Amino acid sequence: MASSNTDTRVWFITGSSQGLGKALLEEVLARGERAVATLRKPAVLASLAQKYNASQLLVVPLDVTDEAQIAHAFAETKKHFGRLDVVVNNAGYGLTAEIEAAPEDEARKQIEVLFWGPVHVMKQAIPFFRDVNPPGHGGRVLNVSSCGGYAANPTLSYYSAGKFALEAFTEAFTKEMLPEWNIKGVIIEPGGFRTEWNASSMVTIPVHPKYDTPTSPSVVHRQVASQPYIGDPTKAAKAMVQIADMPNPPLRVQLGTESLMIVRYQAQRTLRDSEQHEDLAHSTNCDEINKDAVVEMFGSFFE
Repeated sequence: MASSNTDTRVWFITGSSQGLGKALLEEVLARGERAVATLRKPAVLASLAQKYNASQLLVVPLDVTDEAQIAHAFAETKKHFGRLDVVVNNAGYGLTAEIEAAPEDEARKQIEVLFWGPVHVMKQAIPFFRDVNPPGHGGRVLNVSSCGGYAANPTLSYYSAGKFALEAFTEAFTKEMLPEWNIKGVIIEPGGFRTEWNASSMVTIPVHPKYDTPTSPSVVHRQVASQPYIGDPTKAAKAMVQIADMPNPPLRVQLGTESLMIVRYQAQRTLRDSEQHEDLAHSTNCDEINKDAVVEMFGSFFE
């Protein structure tokens, strides 16, 4: 085994070349913890690889749309460090386009990266946490979604679709893990951070002619999205380390004031709509069903 025998955690971070992924990688290394940095072009991290020796940093090439590369990265992690504590699915990019303007190949690629990539990473992480780590040691999966993974916006339909799917999958994952495995999952919902996300990490399709009016929702949103973001990536990295430290983390955590407000207002709208149309929901039950008993059953189930 190439690493020294230490008790520090081992992190597996996808998309570590820039943005939140790189900020988290730098934070983890600065704290003396160990990391497997995965990215498509390892040369981007040459300076970090020179600063930290192999006992602390392993850089592995990885395109999250390539299942074979994912399996290889986990095999290298096992060979190099022999353990794994935190997996961070961070790799991603944005696609700005009206629904009917986005080429289907671009839309499908967006979903492959944002959803299927993390799915295949998690399918490798589960047996590693359960069978390679000591029994009960478990691990943490931090899936980087977005406030757009909870409340969708115009021009980001395919981005939000990928993030919505990731959030649903993560929720099912957390409910499926046996408690004694101690495997936890958290959905991280960042707002806008001062990274490359709306620059080099954004594919932008020109406005569809039918939507190209000053007051159209897509044009207005494109203008709003071009404004400077409020989030500090370094502070986000510190927050993610704090989340990974939690023995019983929440399912969702928002990063950034605007993300907090977007998610909160969306949740409140859902509650308001459900209360307003409650009678309509109950009206579709079979005649012999006691709705109060059903309400009580689900109340105890979700406690």
